[in-house]
Order: sequence, then structure tokens, then C-alpha cells
Amino acid sequence: MSLRLQARNLACERDDRWLFRGLDLDIRAGEIVRVEGPNGSGKTTLLKILSGQLADYEGELSWGGRPMREARESFLANLLYLGHSPGVKAALTPLENLAWYQALAGQPGGEAARFAALEEVGLAGFEDVPAAQLSAGQQRRVALARLALTPRLLWVLDEPFTAIDRDGVAALEQRLVGHARAGGGVLVTTHHGLTPCAELRRIRLGGGAHDGGI
Repeated sequence: MSLRLQARNLACERDDRWLFRGLDLDIRAGEIVRVEGPNGSGKTTLLKILSGQLADYEGELSWGGRPMREARESFLANLLYLGHSPGVKAALTPLENLAWYQALAGQPGGEAARFAALEEVGLAGFEDVPAAQLSAGQQRRVALARLALTPRLLWVLDEPFTAIDRDGVAALEQRLVGHARAGGGVLVTTHHGLTPCAELRRIRLGGGAHDGGI
């Protein structure tokens, strides 16, 4: 299917304060949409709303031109969400973590695919090391290996560059651009300054949220 996630007149209030309101957003295939704003402006909340994790908001969401309440199953089947926390189980090895995620998603895939995904993020040789013994950056790479392992049209990524070294940052930027150019879409929050490219579009929260270009 063709990727298109839309939000119309989206609004969210927390502790008697509007994080954002009147927000229109349209994410299509071939785009990397970066959500910017100061701490507390609602970036993570917005990503959780758009990925179906929060229902406490005003406005309308749609997927592929259909209301989200009708298209939810299709939407979730095309979504890969990585949160601010790596979400890695400390007692499991990288291979076991990826196998657990595959099982959770009902996704087939053998050990060879998991080895390849870990090699792609620079974790060759660490496949059987308990995640508790890995650095913060290595744990983040375990989570990022899901981008190679789990095919989804839409990636929603909350601070995916956290704790990643320079080489890892460059590789992840290339992966985001490659995904967009292959017909996918990316919605991302990050304090890292993404390299400008034709696929990149920005929206800013705080001080008047709106959907705009670079």
C-alpha cells in the first residue's frame, strides 16, 4: 500500500497546558519528517499519539486515506516504533532480544537474519553477550538492528541517535535516507542536527505548532 499518515487539527493538553493544538501533519512515502522543539514541548507525546499509543488527544488521524479507527490493523502492520529508551532486555543477548521482538510482532525469521542485522549495526562479535554487559551505545544499536530486521513502511523514532558514536550516526542517517528513497517514511525526534537532504522536512512544536518545510 502507499504510505500516508495524516493528522488534522491535532491537539493535546497536559497539566492545564496545551502542548500543541491546531496541528496538521501529512507524512508520505519518501519523506523524513523531523519533529523539533524545546524540552517539554510535546515531541514524545506527539510520536506516541501518531503511533497509536495514546488516545488522550483531540483531532483526527487517518492512514491511507481512511480514518484510523477503520485502518488501525493495517497501520500497525506497517509501523515500526523505537522509543527514547532502547527497550532492550538486560538479561538477554542481542540475538535473543531480536528473536523476542520478532516473536512479539509475529514475524518469521531465522538466526541468520538476526546475525546479519547485528553485523549491519556494528555488533558482530557481540551477538551472545548479555545486554547488561553492553555499553549504552551498543544497547541502542541492538534496538536499531530492528530497522534492518523488521520491514515496515513507517518508522517512528524517538531520539534514535542517543549514545551513538560518529560512525553510527553517519550510518543511521544513511539508513533513514535509504528507507525514504525506497518508498518508506520516517518520523523522528532528535537533538542531533540531521544533514540537510531533499527528503527532510521539519515541524516545530512550542511557540505555535505548525506543519512546515525546512
